[in-house]
Amino acid sequence: MMLNILTMSFLRGLPVLTVLMLLSCIYPAAQPAPSPGTPESDTSAKASFEVVLELPPGEGNPRNSEGDFILLKDGGLLLIYTRFTGGSGDHAAAYLASRRSTDGGATWSKDDTEVVPNEGAMNVMSVSLLRLQDDSIALFYLRKNREDDCRPVMRISRDEGVSWGSPVECIVQPVGYYVVNNSRVIQLRDGRIVIPAARHALRGEAFSSRGRVVCYLSDDVGKTWRPSATVLEAPPEMQTGFQEPGIVQLPDGELFMLLRNSSGVFYQSRSGDGGDTWSEAAPTTLKTPVSPASFKLIPGTDALLLVWNDHDGAAPEIQGKRTPFTLAFSRDKGNTWEHKINLEDNPRGWYCYTAIAFTGRHVLLAYCAGDTRTMGGLALTRVGRIPLPWLLEQVR
Repeated sequence: MMLNILTMSFLRGLPVLTVLMLLSCIYPAAQPAPSPGTPESDTSAKASFEVVLELPPGEGNPRNSEGDFILLKDGGLLLIYTRFTGGSGDHAAAYLASRRSTDGGATWSKDDTEVVPNEGAMNVMSVSLLRLQDDSIALFYLRKNREDDCRPVMRISRDEGVSWGSPVECIVQPVGYYVVNNSRVIQLRDGRIVIPAARHALRGEAFSSRGRVVCYLSDDVGKTWRPSATVLEAPPEMQTGFQEPGIVQLPDGELFMLLRNSSGVFYQSRSGDGGDTWSEAAPTTLKTPVSPASFKLIPGTDALLLVWNDHDGAAPEIQGKRTPFTLAFSRDKGNTWEHKINLEDNPRGWYCYTAIAFTGRHVLLAYCAGDTRTMGGLALTRVGRIPLPWLLEQVR
């Protein structure tokens, strides 16, 4: 903006402080750019984020958690999640229940449908849904019998999730306690199915919080399985070991893994041979409490979407807590992350175990979102969605 001659003449007759105040109105001070790694206060993202379903706890149902989506051939969506009935702890009785949407996730069926009864001595939980290359749908879940026997099971549906075939154990031997998070199992472009697991005990051993990560691989659509050659071990000083691994196949075929642990940052590992061997796990710059990451390749791009609890510069009152609920993007195979955005930041919120699904118009997120003032952090599942055009704009 140029000052005209009349304005200049007017200003000459005023005190200096008055002139400075007037000029500050004409030329507002530039706002400092956000420092790298600082979550943006992106009102457009929060305004675009729409909560479409909540599954709160209720009488005889103290927890709803750890689910996954699948996009159906008719354009509908199927959500299967863990419905607890015997308590809110991880070992309490639970079965798998479903809800459906016929309008892209805007609305959902009102009543639960039982998908898998509680066939474990403790429970069944932690769902992964996968559209296989033969167009069938695979359902993976944990069958938990005891603290030294928790193993993934696979069922197949050939009628879009209306019915499911007999269960197949994915880990026959060695029997042990394996943690496989919800929305974790993937099929590679060559057809191999990969289950990332953290082993916490073998049969006869006491359960240990210290996890060791091994992948289970199938090259015959789940009929048989074998362990990866690499078992990832954390440094001895890391109390938790490596827990709750997640993986994604990158556009060049490489597999990228993030590992939950107690160091304050995620660790990462990579595989160039379809998950059989893995690089030595190394720390990332992503600061986090002891909480898992969820991440997927954004369709039609080379970019990754990451959802986690960003603790970069976290206030003391949220240290160790699973808040805020943050998005970020990577355009370089997970080496760096940008456009950090907090979708939710309730200091009493507990945001984790996120499933990610892409429809033609939206990305849907299903995640635990209990408010610890009124319920357990894992008690409530929330489903929200963001318009896909907004998401694509972030990675152009």
